[in-house]
Amino acid sequence: LCVIVAGYTDEMQRFLDGNPGLRSRFTRTITFADYAPNELAAIYRGMAEADGFRLSAAAERALDDACIAMAGHSGRNFGNGRAVRTFWERTREAQAGRVMRRPDRTPDDLITVAADDIDEAAAIGAAA
Repeated sequence: LCVIVAGYTDEMQRFLDGNPGLRSRFTRTITFADYAPNELAAIYRGMAEADGFRLSAAAERALDDACIAMAGHSGRNFGNGRAVRTFWERTREAQAGRVMRRPDRTPDDLITVAADDIDEAAAIGAAA
């Protein structure tokens, strides 16, 4: 039997300290470092590709900048991959809104992420 528990470091320490028998039952601790900006961007690109989207050249640059900012502002509650997933979801919402406002949209527009979409998603994330 293998039981894995995961969470933020401080909270996991309190969890293990909460019951005298837990510490002896969970004998291994693995601490994972936060993803680097290029790793965050790679996760994002993978999600976009899996969903059938492509990034414009300007969006690629905006993504790199957004991931640098995201990693730079990561605090105690930074969700790493979860933060990227939320960022991708916000980007898709921004992209859909932008495309639907265009009366002359093309099939290519439906699958292309623009820099403005990423910038809008990043601004929402920064405000949240």
